[in-house]
Amino acid sequence: MKYSKLLSAIFITALLPFAAIAAEDEKIWNNVLKPEYFAQQAIEESDNVIELEAPVRAEDPALVPFKIVSKIKQTKEHYIKKILVLVDSNPFPFVGDFEFTPESGKADIAMRIRVNSNSNIRAIAQTNDGKLTMTKKFVKASGGCSAPIGANLDEAMKRLGKMKFRLDGDIKVGEPTSVQLMISHPNITGMQMDQVTRFVKKAHFVKDIKVSFNGKPVLTAKTDIAVSTDPNFRFYFVPEKAGELKAEVTDTSCETPTKRDVCTKGDTYTETFKIQP
Repeated sequence: MKYSKLLSAIFITALLPFAAIAAEDEKIWNNVLKPEYFAQQAIEESDNVIELEAPVRAEDPALVPFKIVSKIKQTKEHYIKKILVLVDSNPFPFVGDFEFTPESGKADIAMRIRVNSNSNIRAIAQTNDGKLTMTKKFVKASGGCSAPIGANLDEAMKRLGKMKFRLDGDIKVGEPTSVQLMISHPNITGMQMDQVTRFVKKAHFVKDIKVSFNGKPVLTAKTDIAVSTDPNFRFYFVPEKAGELKAEVTDTSCETPTKRDVCTKGDTYTETFKIQP
């Protein structure tokens, strides 16, 4: 990615009044992000496939609640295969790439993200026939990626990689069931100052997530620094019978958020959860 071009555009955006920011975001999207992720591909802008839910103004820019609601059923014949999430004005716009299957039941995903300055959040869905559909939401926020780590980093590192599944309701055989995956991880952005040492910590964040039920993929994701500390994902799966949910999560460390050529693979953490409909 041409980071110098992107960062220049983001700097200009930060100086603009709210009314002009959305228009500047469109320049970032058309000139930088779309060519990077969807070169020469047609994208329809519509809420007919997926829709975003996010606050207009974030109470905490480092913990912005964000939800994607799917509008079509996940069937073997037609389903949402992948959703890419971007925050236009973040220093590193890529939030995550989320893959779904018919066994997901619904291609819904909810999480908390970091928004560094007033920006559009975009979600681009790809259905299994290759069609791309985009929806977006403008959120007012400031400083989400550089918000201080806090004084409890040592405690956070002690519980690093601990995970927990939690069901959001009753389990019904053959029907989409909502589940929450909670991951204990500081998800350091590489832009945050340790309030104890006063040094900027290198980036250390959850990179890969794989969730399966009885060995079949339910959710596969690649995520980045825009996901908030202690990542928390809500999604669906379809239990056809009793079985086991399994999560495999791998993190990574980078010298800076943008120099991905010097990132090193970290540890892999695993958690299982027995399901009895």
